[in-house]
Amino acid sequence: MQKYYPPVYKSHQFHCIQCAVYATQSWHNFYYSSGHGGFTVADDWDFCVCGHCHKWSYWYKKQMIVPSSAPVPPPHVDMPQECLADYDEARDIVAISPRAASALLRLALQKLMTVLGEKGRNINDDIGELVKKGLPVLVQQALDFCRVVGNNAVHPGEIEINDTPEIAHNLFVMMNLIVEERISRPKHIQSLYDKLPEGARKAIEKRDGAS
Repeated sequence: MQKYYPPVYKSHQFHCIQCAVYATQSWHNFYYSSGHGGFTVADDWDFCVCGHCHKWSYWYKKQMIVPSSAPVPPPHVDMPQECLADYDEARDIVAISPRAASALLRLALQKLMTVLGEKGRNINDDIGELVKKGLPVLVQQALDFCRVVGNNAVHPGEIEINDTPEIAHNLFVMMNLIVEERISRPKHIQSLYDKLPEGARKAIEKRDGAS
């Protein structure tokens, strides 16, 4: 999974929040007429142009205000369709309400459980079942991070998500990590395995069937 570089004020390279490509960014000042035939720099305003899509982002006092999306990664290319709408909606609103975005990602996680072969009724129980089936600790921790933070978004808890928006931002990273580990990597390995000669695959199947 490619590392995500969020938009940072005056940085010359990051993932564009509009086209999601890691690209060169060029920064420019706004000017306004001084009324005497000259122009003055608008100190608190800047705009940035993506070198890939050529779209502009607008910044006020070092904060991106248009587009208003928070600097969180786009959905993984293999994000299941069942989860995609919730993920995108959470991404649209996380800058305004990290708590609401976290609640949406909890719903996306619940839907992801069914994609991973579980019941999707109780996330905690589903994670426990996956652990019994040999779920790696790394993925278990990512799942539980999303579960606990999501639960705190829905029910009163110990985590004040709106006061610590970076926790909500990390949820997006964790969701993509889960998709990478449980969907993308197995799919990639299977595609490589399927390219082996048929005779070699049959010999492997015979070996494993006899063990």
